[in-house]
Amino acid sequence: MTTKRPSHKQVIVPMNSDNIIKFILNSSNYITNINRLFKNIKSNCKADYIQLEKSGIIIVTDKVTSALDLQTIERYVKNLN
Repeated sequence: MTTKRPSHKQVIVPMNSDNIIKFILNSSNYITNINRLFKNIKSNCKADYIQLEKSGIIIVTDKVTSALDLQTIERYVKNLN
């Protein structure tokens, strides 16, 4: 089966282990805030949950993210530090 568009629904955010622990402790608040930001930019994408990985976190979305969605997530995570 082939797809005409990208099929990835994950945003991988590299972080060190200290930041990962801090991020996961408040992950439900961060998901809510990311979804609010998506709504503000009139995106159809919604963040579902955050999972851990060795080198960072993965934000799983319900749809394929656009470049604007990725920039929004990047700005949000950078402003948290």
